[in-house]
Amino acid sequence: MSENKKTSSGRMPKLWEALITLVLMVVVIGVGIIKFEVDPHVPMFIGTIIAACMALYLGYKWEEIEKSMLDGIYRALQSCCILIIIGVLIGVWLDAGVVPAMIYYGLKILHPAIFFIAVVLICSITSLATGSSWGTMGTMGVAFMGIGLGLGMDLGMTAGAILSGAYFGDKMSPLSDTTNLAPAMAGTDVMTHVKFMMLPTGIVYAITLVFFGILGMVQYHGGNADMSKAVEISTALDSMFNINPLLLLPPVIVIAAVALKVPAIPGITLGIIAGGIIGMIFQSECTLGSLMSVGMSGFSCETGIFEIDELLNRGGIESMMFSVSMAMIAMMFGGIMEDTHQLEVVVNQLKKLAKTPASLVTLTELTCVASNAIMPEQYISIIMPGRMYAEEYQNQGLHPKCLSNALESAGTVTSALIPWNTCGVFISTTLGIELVMYAPWAVFNWLMPIAVIVMAFMGITVCDMDGVRLNKKKKAAKV
Repeated sequence: MSENKKTSSGRMPKLWEALITLVLMVVVIGVGIIKFEVDPHVPMFIGTIIAACMALYLGYKWEEIEKSMLDGIYRALQSCCILIIIGVLIGVWLDAGVVPAMIYYGLKILHPAIFFIAVVLICSITSLATGSSWGTMGTMGVAFMGIGLGLGMDLGMTAGAILSGAYFGDKMSPLSDTTNLAPAMAGTDVMTHVKFMMLPTGIVYAITLVFFGILGMVQYHGGNADMSKAVEISTALDSMFNINPLLLLPPVIVIAAVALKVPAIPGITLGIIAGGIIGMIFQSECTLGSLMSVGMSGFSCETGIFEIDELLNRGGIESMMFSVSMAMIAMMFGGIMEDTHQLEVVVNQLKKLAKTPASLVTLTELTCVASNAIMPEQYISIIMPGRMYAEEYQNQGLHPKCLSNALESAGTVTSALIPWNTCGVFISTTLGIELVMYAPWAVFNWLMPIAVIVMAFMGITVCDMDGVRLNKKKKAAKV
């Protein structure tokens, strides 16, 4: 592609110009977060200013730059809507006693030795059924953080187990947006995509289960843990709320609704309505007025027990404004980077290094990770690399499902590992834990892209247009 090619009123950026924007953005965010320990919002906004200044230097009019920012925000609006609705859901479910009931019964059933495996499996099933990692973390995830607290489990490990299960289901469920988006970008169908992902994903998932199984046995010595905190929390919840098994109905309704292909937003809204109705039936202090209040400001209580207050004082639209504002600022930056082709010229240079199928898969995955950091929205990290590399996969005689597998194995799962990505911000806000605490334990999320790259060099995650894996072709050629 020519460096002098005109796009709108601006020209195509040169490589060094695009690199200046990227490097300065990374430096500003790094200094802000690491040195000054500030939230990523203002550093990201400074990065947006840098990108806009470069766009002006490239000859773009301000009206075009402003439109690119607005277009970027528009692409994140669905995520923002879901963030707001889940904030309402958490507040309502806390006031209604739904989340307390989930924690109460979880503390009665789960044991430290099997806790982590149970978390991974239950979150996997929930996410597979709903196709939503966010929905799983906003419902089951919140409850498991409370159960883990009561059982004396390490909260970073607990969050890592939640993410591993939630993202496995999100990655493999035909109901998931990303599971449908990746093959659409690559040029294949969703079932071909899912079938091709089964082997690498299954191997990583098995490793994840073994890891958390051993972790639970070793960390808690076969389950010989102090259960006094679990008893204390259970007693406190029982005294605060009228605990009843019927309070578990709203989560079932949400899972069933999304499993029946009800879109995420109305499906979660059904959970809010069901939680509100059942809360007014069972909780004497749960009224229509209180539900409206907690939906906006979150649930609040002062029990005198630190763990209970830390666990229950959350939710509401206001709690999600941190995430919504981060998503909007991040996508302002992402919109400029995409519409002025500043990231594209960097990727075009990198494509020259992808001379083999394995190196092409590696480049695709690295681009997905970079997109999650630079244009911090999960969908963009699938769409952009998918558009850029589809032709190259075709030129190398590779089936489109190789590309779709690479896109989802990095774009979907690594979004949780970037603190300013919309997914990373959502996790920190919803589960109440910082990335540095959970990232080392999100085994499935960081192991998945590594495994796909290793398997690409082994010829397992690359195949020809007939769907034959390259490792099998090599074996057949030797015979």
